[in-house]
Amino acid sequence: MKKYVLLILFGVFLITPLAAQKASKIDIVSMETIKSEVIGKEVQFLDVRTPQEFAAGHIDGAINMNVMDVTFLEDIKTLDKTQPVYVYCHIGGRSNVAAQQLKANGFLLIYDYKGGYNEWSKQ
Repeated sequence: MKKYVLLILFGVFLITPLAAQKASKIDIVSMETIKSEVIGKEVQFLDVRTPQEFAAGHIDGAINMNVMDVTFLEDIKTLDKTQPVYVYCHIGGRSNVAAQQLKANGFLLIYDYKGGYNEWSKQ
């Protein structure tokens, strides 16, 4: 009997992380998606660049949470994990890092704007 309980517990520990991983999703989105689903809407919209980059220019409605700062994991605790989160950086590298961190921390719907501020500022 003890053997079966251990097998069941082992199975639960194996399946639970896989189920949690499947629940999180990172989608790559375009400028058009940002314009239609983010701008002017009440959504969680993160600029994950440095405060200096953010101050020099950012997309309206974004809040700055520097993914390279040691406080990033603490900062994202202020967000709602059950609501969509849109992230961008300059061209897409740091936003990918941020999206992976959000996913690892249980956020369910993550949208990564790959064009970033570089693309946005050229329009």
